Amino acid sequence: MNGGHCGAPGARSPVLASCSLQKMCFWMLSCCLALQHLAVQASLLCIFHLLLLPTLPEEPSHTQATGELLARSLFACGISTVLQTTLGSRLPLVQIPSFEYLIPAIVLSSHLSLGATVDRNGTAMVSMCPTPHCTVAGGRAASLQEVSGAVLVSGLVQLVLGVSGVCGWAAQHCGPMVLAPSLSIIGLSAYKEAAFFCSTNWGVALLFMVLAVTFSQHVGSCRLPFCAWPQAWGVCMGLSVPTLRMFSVLLPFAGVGTLCAILSHLHIPWESLDLDMAQLSWANSTFHAPWVRIPYAGEWGWPLLTPRALAVGIAMAISCSVNSVGCYVLCGRLLRAPQLPPYACNRGLCTEGLGSLLAGLLGTPGGTAASIANACATGLTQAGSRLSVQVSALVCVVLGMSPRLAGLLTRIPLAVHGGVLCVTYAVAVGMGISYFQYVDIDSGRNIFIVGFTMFMALLVPRWFSAAPAHLATGWVPLDLLFLSLLMVPVFLTGFLSFFLENTVSGTLEERGLLSELVLWKARTGSCHSNGERGEASQAYGLPAGLKRLLPSSCKAFPCCFLCLGSEEEEEKEEEEEGSRATEVGTAAPGEGTHLLPKPGSGEPQLARRLSEMEMPAWHTMA
Repeated sequence: MNGGHCGAPGARSPVLASCSLQKMCFWMLSCCLALQHLAVQASLLCIFHLLLLPTLPEEPSHTQATGELLARSLFACGISTVLQTTLGSRLPLVQIPSFEYLIPAIVLSSHLSLGATVDRNGTAMVSMCPTPHCTVAGGRAASLQEVSGAVLVSGLVQLVLGVSGVCGWAAQHCGPMVLAPSLSIIGLSAYKEAAFFCSTNWGVALLFMVLAVTFSQHVGSCRLPFCAWPQAWGVCMGLSVPTLRMFSVLLPFAGVGTLCAILSHLHIPWESLDLDMAQLSWANSTFHAPWVRIPYAGEWGWPLLTPRALAVGIAMAISCSVNSVGCYVLCGRLLRAPQLPPYACNRGLCTEGLGSLLAGLLGTPGGTAASIANACATGLTQAGSRLSVQVSALVCVVLGMSPRLAGLLTRIPLAVHGGVLCVTYAVAVGMGISYFQYVDIDSGRNIFIVGFTMFMALLVPRWFSAAPAHLATGWVPLDLLFLSLLMVPVFLTGFLSFFLENTVSGTLEERGLLSELVLWKARTGSCHSNGERGEASQAYGLPAGLKRLLPSSCKAFPCCFLCLGSEEEEEKEEEEEGSRATEVGTAAPGEGTHLLPKPGSGEPQLARRLSEMEMPAWHTMA
């Protein structure tokens, strides 16, 4: 069994055959994981457009093809994902238009008109749309261009935040008392959308959730054959992996989607649409979309850079930056990776800004941000791979150049979208709650901070969504800026928890700044030694080829926040952090930290090679 091959008379070299089949199985596994990422990403893209398009003003003479909108978003997200995994934070994060882009875009396109009315006292007041489908000057095309202008502004602001080092500084000063409520609210913020889409058919949504929970939790350790080759090929190899757990999102997605397609083919009514849900209808022009069309800037008109777009773009950038920092921490924690350094966080935000710039120039209504759902799907399936994310990004780019193929995503059942939200965002809630173990949760200070921030993060957006006209400062762009920020729960939670954590007095033990450091090191087995620092540099550092081109320029402003600091500065930080922790525990990660469980002594060589793709060493798969 050594090497996992057995010779056959007259066959080709078994060693060479074993190597080629190892690579083939390796790529098969990566492609299947990429397909799983693509399924979650496609669902979130459809949710974004389904919720945004009905709020745009109607214009019968000009209807944008939904397939082309999806194609442009896929194209921008694919390129942004490649940049994120190659030059950005280097975490295996998929890029999508997040809800932090959706809420300000809806504020700009639906709740406020393109102008303002003046009362009899001469004060400018906000003019509200009387219906969800309001008609404004310029119609849907002008509204889309103005939203694209806001996306363009958000990309520029994100670039400034990343290059200046503000993002890395903020992430470095976010302790458990900031991360716990922020990650919890990130997950809870999607409950309305989840219930909205699940209501089309709760049976389908529950079937998806039951299958996902069963595969990931109850039969997750069940090992099924994934890749096997017959002895007639000159090589007898077998690989058994926890297939049900690794594809606990893809298998329910495909199974439930196939079931719904069969029911629709048999003309069995299974989907119920009320009046609100009936508005979520895709354009018929999807069927007439071209097979191949390469997106380019300005095809649908250039983005409109108005004062309203500027205000909403700033709100988009701030909200998405808070969401992205939380997603970086969430993904690193799920992968049991070394603690995210500030320079990786800054680079990640810069690449997101570049992706949003591209999305705005292409005319899409949403920018690019780290996908919480895909990161949570990685934790649910316990299968993290940078290569699979990069493969899915390339598939997105190909789909982005074919509006007809992108239009096929509109056939995903709406109830499946709700099931995806329920399964993935629940992981974010649980991960946020897990941070409470580092703090003294019995402290009255901590109880107040957590309760107040989470309660206000749910209360304020609810109130402003019901009565947005109550916020009127006399200048419409300023109203849009405040309204866009105050209606995003993630921003409110991050801002309030950061403010209260740094203004309300408390000991280090109460804040969890000591126990969090010790327990984090105990989980990752790190001690801030040269080996651990090298592991972090290998995980988050730039590729070797690019690193050789930037040895001197990255030390000067503004690139100094995007590269690894000097050795003297690192050693100084190591000594300071070492003095804060009195003890360091080490613990070997369990099965849940692996992409594949460690095989037994009788496993073939291919299984041993794939077992090296552990989640702590996910960076080796690039």
